[in-house]
Amino acid sequence: MAEGCAVASVLGMVEEREAAARVRVEGLREEVARLAEVLEAAEIEVERRVIAREELVEALAASAAGTTAVAESPAGAGQATEPSPAPVPGSTVPPWRDGLPVTVLRSDCQRILGVVEERAAGQGPVKAKGIAMGLGLETTPA
Repeated sequence: MAEGCAVASVLGMVEEREAAARVRVEGLREEVARLAEVLEAAEIEVERRVIAREELVEALAASAAGTTAVAESPAGAGQATEPSPAPVPGSTVPPWRDGLPVTVLRSDCQRILGVVEERAAGQGPVKAKGIAMGLGLETTPA
């Protein structure tokens, strides 16, 4: 009978391991379901961002097309003139150099620069909150 007890003991150990494995499988299934929900939300966010980027590119292209003028040459050949120095929405800030006028910046950048110059003249460095307040934006703690 001692041999029968050893077999029963081994069988009990295997059954315990099987039960533990089943619990682990169930936990993993729950985690997979949770991760599937997280993945779906992330995929929706990516899709929204792609659409937003595409819309922005279209809007900037339409705006740039509306502000870019093609002037005819005096001979009437229809050749394009030099690009205007006026800023184009979505354009990058040109590299700094001596004598570069503020007017090459977009109007929003010009406003920000004006606030910084005004506040820095008497107060030293300007924080982002100070710029936001100078632009009339609502500030929130964070």
